[in-house]
Amino acid sequence: MAPRGLWKGYLKLSLVTCPVVLAPATSASEKIRFHTLNRATGNRVEGIYVDAQTEETVDADDQARGYEREPDTYVILDDEDLASVALESNRTIDIESFVPADTVEWIWYDTPHFLIPDDPVGEEAFAVIREAMVATGKVGLSRVVLHRRERLVMLEPRGRGIVLWTLHYSDELRRPEGYFEDIDAPAEADLVTLVGKLINKRTGKWDPTLVRDPLQANLKQLIAAKKKKNKRPARRRAARASEEDEAPTNVVNIMDALKKSLAAERKPGGRSR
Repeated sequence: MAPRGLWKGYLKLSLVTCPVVLAPATSASEKIRFHTLNRATGNRVEGIYVDAQTEETVDADDQARGYEREPDTYVILDDEDLASVALESNRTIDIESFVPADTVEWIWYDTPHFLIPDDPVGEEAFAVIREAMVATGKVGLSRVVLHRRERLVMLEPRGRGIVLWTLHYSDELRRPEGYFEDIDAPAEADLVTLVGKLINKRTGKWDPTLVRDPLQANLKQLIAAKKKKNKRPARRRAARASEEDEAPTNVVNIMDALKKSLAAERKPGGRSR
C-alpha cells in the first residue's frame, strides 16, 4: 500500500470531482541532525531570548513578531493580526486552466508532491483527468492553500498518478537573463564537434545512486565508530579526488586539450561505457 499523506481534499475539474490525498515526494527524515549540548554535562542546551538593550531575558508570553520598517523601528504583529490575514483552505484543488507542458520553465518548480485518489469510487474520474492531460500534452494549473498560504500549483500526469508541483512565487525568482548576457565568446564548430565526441563517449544511463550524499554516509560511519569508542575513521575522499589534486591551469590550446582527452578515452583502462 502506498504511503498516505496528511492533506486530504478533492480534485475538481468542472463538474468532475474525486477525493484525493497529497503526499510529499521528498523527505528529510534520513538526514542526520545535531543538537547543541553542554560539553561538560552532555545535556541539551536550551535557547533563550534576551532583550538587545536591557539584556534581560524575555519570556515567551512577552515575545512578539516585528517587521523592521526602518532601522530600529518595527511594526509589531501579534497572533490575532496574523490570524486575520491567514487563508482558510477549502480542501479543493480546482483546476482553473491548462497550459502546454513544455511552457512552464524549470525555474518555477518548487516542491513535488504525489497526488493520489483516496477512494476507489473516484479512481475513474482521477484516471480520466490524468489521461486527458497526457493525450493533449497539457498540465493543469490550480490554487490551493497549504500551510495557510495560497500556492499556485501545477498538476503533471506521471505514470498512473499525478505529480503536484508547488510553484515559486514570482518575487522569489531571479531570472537568468541578468547573468548570461555578457557570455559572448563564440563556439567554433571544430571544437563543438570534438566536445560532442567526448560527450558521446561519456554518455550512459541515468543512475539514481549518483545523487547519494557521501557526507551522510561518512557521518553515519563516524557516529557508529563513536558508539563503539573506536578510532575516528580515516577521512574519505571523493572517488574522483585524484583528478582534483592539482588545480587546473589555463588551457592555452583548447583543440590540443580536447584531442588529448579523446585519446585518453581510447586507451586501455580509460573511461568506457
